[in-house]
Amino acid sequence: MIVAGGYVLFILPRAGGSYWTTFFPPAVVLGLGMAITVAPLTTTVMSSVSQNRAGVASGVNNAVARAAGLLAIAVLGIVMLQVFKHTLDRRLAESKLPTSVIQSVETQSTKLAAITIPENLDLTTKQLIRQAVDESFVAGFRSVMAIGAALAGASGIVTLALIKTDPRTDQ
Repeated sequence: MIVAGGYVLFILPRAGGSYWTTFFPPAVVLGLGMAITVAPLTTTVMSSVSQNRAGVASGVNNAVARAAGLLAIAVLGIVMLQVFKHTLDRRLAESKLPTSVIQSVETQSTKLAAITIPENLDLTTKQLIRQAVDESFVAGFRSVMAIGAALAGASGIVTLALIKTDPRTDQ
């Protein structure tokens, strides 16, 4: 549940702000939650098999962790990009900018926040586009963090439901 809390804290910041006040605290909470979770999980996996199967258990544990990480990056990357594009399209359409400017920005949407704003625009238009890009990035980031929070919270609930107490200690 600490990990879920860390993800929830990452949902709160807006574009801009100090790293130390906006992103460092959620990173500390998330890191603490992961530290509390990963080591006991590995210990449980390794202690649940006999000594002659420890190598296999370690290999399976590492393979599952790496595969899950790759899958999460792929799926959440798609979510991030789709939310970013959808939000950017909506914000640009609301801005009433010329179609050529909108198309120029939208063709770069896979760059996310690194979109290059056309140089031939006035300062106000550049700022409007930068704000649309920044807010779209934040929307995508929040969506990914919300998914992380939901998955971490669900895993905590499932874990609590599945943990059985040792009957020897209930006496």
